[in-house]
Amino acid sequence: ANLSDANLTNANLRNANLRGADLFRANLSDANLNGADLRGRNLTNTNLSNANLNGADLSGTNLRGANLFRTDLINANLSGADLSRANMFKVTATNLRGCPRFLPQGWICENNSLIYFGRGY
Repeated sequence: ANLSDANLTNANLRNANLRGADLFRANLSDANLNGADLRGRNLTNTNLSNANLNGADLSGTNLRGANLFRTDLINANLSGADLSRANMFKVTATNLRGCPRFLPQGWICENNSLIYFGRGY
């Protein structure tokens, strides 16, 4: 499905299989993506602010430049994901099932959690 640039604000996509979906620049703010399968998707510049990605599979996903402001990534699988240049202000990311390949400057993945050690927060 081509969902690029789609407005999916407040959508309930809990446990959805989105592996074939094109979500480039989609607006998924406040969406429930709890347990969703987003493996290998291109979420470049996607708005995921306030989204619930608890337990979601984001392995190999491109989240470069995505807006993850106040996003819940608890128990998510971020193995091999690209979060470079993502807005990660107030992200909650603990008990991860894998660490991202790339993170924004100032972030590390340690003890299955994303930790900000830079300045400015």
